[in-house]
Amino acid sequence: MNNRLWERLRGQVRAEIVCEHPERVLNLCGERGLPFRDLRQGDNGSLFLTLSRGDYARLRDALRGVDCEIRPARQIGFRAALSALARRQTLCVFAVVVPTALFLASFFVWDYDIQGNQTVPEERILRALEKQGVGLCSFGLSLDGEDIRNHVLLDVPELEWISVNVSGYRAHVQVRERTPPPEAVDTDTPANVVARRDGLVLSVSALDGKAAVLPGASVLPGDLLISGTEDLETTGKTRIMPGRGSVKARTWYQLTTNIPLSSTEKRFTGEQYGQVSVIFGKRRVKFFGNRGITGLEPEANCDKITQRTALSLLGLPLPLTIVRESYRPYEAVPVELGADEARNRGEAALLDQLKVEVAPYGAIRSTLCAARMRGDSLEVTLSAECVEEIGERVPIYTANRE
Repeated sequence: MNNRLWERLRGQVRAEIVCEHPERVLNLCGERGLPFRDLRQGDNGSLFLTLSRGDYARLRDALRGVDCEIRPARQIGFRAALSALARRQTLCVFAVVVPTALFLASFFVWDYDIQGNQTVPEERILRALEKQGVGLCSFGLSLDGEDIRNHVLLDVPELEWISVNVSGYRAHVQVRERTPPPEAVDTDTPANVVARRDGLVLSVSALDGKAAVLPGASVLPGDLLISGTEDLETTGKTRIMPGRGSVKARTWYQLTTNIPLSSTEKRFTGEQYGQVSVIFGKRRVKFFGNRGITGLEPEANCDKITQRTALSLLGLPLPLTIVRESYRPYEAVPVELGADEARNRGEAALLDQLKVEVAPYGAIRSTLCAARMRGDSLEVTLSAECVEEIGERVPIYTANRE
């Protein structure tokens, strides 16, 4: 096996010999000591055999006095491959330039991988990093991780810790967000707790202050629930307190909306158009014109779907991203909604609005939906019963306060 590998490195020739008496050629190879292999006979009586480049030259010289023709059918080996590449200069340049360019590009940052952020958007972190010199095409070996960390934490105070590690073309950014401190309770400002909306009181829990209502009482917006003042019977004076506490009550909501029975919906035409572009670092190379999509009218309605594919080589990300944009034209077709479908749409919209209003204070206990016709639309009404916190603190202005 080692000899065969050595022969391939030196170079071999697959020779074709056309002769009326092929046995004379084999005898000649035996007399001259010319080793060969892979002996085969062609359709026209010719012989095919494989020799080393030196033995092929010796056999060609020996057959000059014999009535036969010898020619190389195929070159085999490393030397033949180099000769073929030498005739293809563009391929040789490409084989040298591309690996060199990839090697040099591996020292620069072409991609980011941010992990650990939940509330802080990635765009804000990237802007803070770019301000400190960590952007696309930044030289990775010149980045000072400790200096970057100190400045980014000042620019983004919501972060508690950040680490930037450059591996190949990618900058791995690990962050840990700061846990927000609990909201400080104001225990100094005198205040009352009043009702922010009407309801039926279920429970009253006064922390600093005196309860002004009992469970089962009905209250209106602005009614006093927990008083921040208390009369001292022993001294005849009044004590001012930062009224705090919790008052839960049953509340009722009634929301109304109108749903038109005639509307429009998308109907795709079945056609689809695509565009392809390549992003290299910060530069985008388009493979289409800037005057619209070929085959699509400028005023046509369509849905746009963008797909980005980051290229990699042997697991290393390349500074190339292929962007495919697909366009699906559609037409706005008028449709008629049934009463049940319109009622369901209105109920879903009102329920979403109710959740937004009630979620910060409590929960929804029950709902009831009703609908009736109003001309060419359906009026949907949602009635709901909720249990929520209705108290809010309002300051007490004393004589020595502005």
